[in-house]
Order: sequence, then structure tokens, then C-alpha cells
Amino acid sequence: MPNMQSQPIIPTDDLAGTCAKQVQNAEQVPSAGPVLPSPALAEPVVEITGLIAAHHAALYRYAYRLTGMAADAEDLTQQTYLIAQQKLHQLRQADRAAGWLFAILRSCYLKWRRKRFPMSSTLADLDMGEVAEKSPDLQAVDSEELQQVLGELSEDLRLILLMFYFEELSYKQIADELDIPIGTVMSRLSRAKQKLRERLSGTQTDQSERKESRPAAIVR
Repeated sequence: MPNMQSQPIIPTDDLAGTCAKQVQNAEQVPSAGPVLPSPALAEPVVEITGLIAAHHAALYRYAYRLTGMAADAEDLTQQTYLIAQQKLHQLRQADRAAGWLFAILRSCYLKWRRKRFPMSSTLADLDMGEVAEKSPDLQAVDSEELQQVLGELSEDLRLILLMFYFEELSYKQIADELDIPIGTVMSRLSRAKQKLRERLSGTQTDQSERKESRPAAIVR
């Protein structure tokens, strides 16, 4: 499996602190109206501050790959932790925290996308394609270059590609999450990897040719 997180986008130094502050502020907001007794909730298996410290960078990278914008990625990361704080009692196993947070972020992204960029449904089945036998080698790809190529993919292809590599979900899990046939998942993933391979292969070839054509005195 290629390393989709090589040369990662780095969040700002204060992102973790901002997330923690927003969660703290949300806890202190007084509720409107009378406070009604609520059913007993399970004790959280982890603290939200621990989740922020451990996973904020990975969540930011995922959000950045989805949106392509640093500000939007930070907003989605913060929103993810606000929702996570509200639903913390639903997390039953600490070792599943990363996948749980990724799923929340993805849900936030899809809602953000529909609100910001209304578009007609693109979830119609695609023709079944042969899944690529070899995955593109992205370990040496510049992060900005990778983001540019991801941005050129259609929405449905990019989302499935990131769910597969970032969340490490299986075909069936992706199909269940998006409520589409597993054949559609395989077809879109195959198409996405093929487009990625062709685009990056061409870019790397161009870069190599430019480097070889430079005068020896300025090659570093």
C-alpha cells in the first residue's frame, strides 16, 4: 500500500490548543431552558484532551487532503473534536479512537461540501473496472504536488481513495459507509489509482528531464 501521508502537511503549532480551547468553551456554555435529567452515560474510555494530543495532526492531514485548503482543514478538525466531545461516551475501545475520529471528520466534510458546493448526485454506478494490480508509489512525491493531483480527481473518486488509504477501510466498509455497491467502490478506486499513477508518472518524468537538462554547475 502506498504511503499517502509521506512528506505530510503540518498543522499550525496552535491547532491542538485551539481545539482544546473550543471544547472547553463548549462545555461551559449554559443550556437554554430547564435542565432535564438525562439517562446515565457510559464513562468515557479516553479523555478528549488525550484524543486531541494524539490525533489532531493526522486529522488535519486528512482534512487537508479532502479540502485542499489549510483554513478549511483547521475548521473541520476543530468541528470534529467538538462533535467527538459530545459523543465521547459512544467510543467503547480506546484503540479504535483514530478510526472513530476519521469517520466523524468525513461526515463533517460531506455536510460541509453539500452546504458549500451544492451539486447534483454523482453516486450513480460506474462501469466495473479492473482494480489496478500495482498502486502508485507516492513516497517520493512532494506534498503540494500530491495535493494538486488529488484536487484534479472528481469528488467521488477522491473521497473513496482517501477512505481507502487514510482510514484504511475495506471495500465492503466503504460501500457500507457510502451506501453504494461494492463493485462501484472497486471501480472508482481503480479509476482513482489509475489517474493518480498516470498524472504523477508524467510529472515525475518531466521533473527528471528538467533536472538532467540543467548545466552541471547548477545541479544541487
